[in-house]
Amino acid sequence: MSVGSRPIVPSRLAPGGVAHGSRKPATSTIGSYIALTKPRIIELLLITTVPTMVLAEGAWPSTWLVLITLIGGTLAAGGANAINMYVDRDIDRLMKRTQNRPLVTGAIAPRNALIFALCLEVAAFAVLWAGANLLSAVLALSATAFYVGVYTLWLKRTSRQNIVIGGAAGAVPVLVGWSAVTNSLSLTPWVLFAAMFFWTPPHFWALAIKYADDYRAANVPMLPAVVPFDHAVRQMIGHTIAMVACTLLLIPVADLGAIYSVTAVVLGAAFLASTIVLAKRPTAAMSMRVFGFSITYVTVLFGAMTLDVLL
Repeated sequence: MSVGSRPIVPSRLAPGGVAHGSRKPATSTIGSYIALTKPRIIELLLITTVPTMVLAEGAWPSTWLVLITLIGGTLAAGGANAINMYVDRDIDRLMKRTQNRPLVTGAIAPRNALIFALCLEVAAFAVLWAGANLLSAVLALSATAFYVGVYTLWLKRTSRQNIVIGGAAGAVPVLVGWSAVTNSLSLTPWVLFAAMFFWTPPHFWALAIKYADDYRAANVPMLPAVVPFDHAVRQMIGHTIAMVACTLLLIPVADLGAIYSVTAVVLGAAFLASTIVLAKRPTAAMSMRVFGFSITYVTVLFGAMTLDVLL
């Protein structure tokens, strides 16, 4: 599996791979509202949800429950992303990567965007509570509250550790998926949560290395924009080691077999190797290869977990 290969996700995404921004402006009002939700990021979050539900059930869970959880998760993540765009519209104007977002181009009025986002959150809570259980609904809403309150409003503009702490919101979908099935939380979903928590910094910092000038222009202290390159990469390597350790800990905790175990070892070694190569080849192109591979990593790892349970 090439580190430089196009990211593997269910939809194969769009030409050019995944990026946490909008390269082209939406051409319709509906398209602009969809763009507010950052659908590419939502897809990445949902990749972890269904496999976690399979692991929780020990088999394929109710298809209806899976659909309900995916719908609720999509609404919750979309609302959180829209609120993020509402809050960050001032700095989005300053970064080339985000200058085509709907609130920057004027395609959507800020007030309308905020109302849209809040409606999504209300709908997400209602769908998950009615279709799954109260615990999954509360967890989804708590992820939004953390993402908006802790990351967007507080840490993003004030701390170089912003994505380390704030990124915890992106690990909550595994808790939502598990609780939707079991109406409880145990050690297994928390190990998965930890794996995704440690995955987020190297994933996002790889992207931030390429767009460091954007973050400097917007005065956002994203780690690669405010520390020497070698320091940022050492942090990436450290988080990657912790992530791989969590994925291996999951083997005895969740009683997983050879399919997952071999995949976790091989992918973990490849991810760690890619960050080490980045340290030796400090280029934007290499950082984007690491970023792309980080997406493939999550997709294949959670896919292997699903197969391990079902086969």
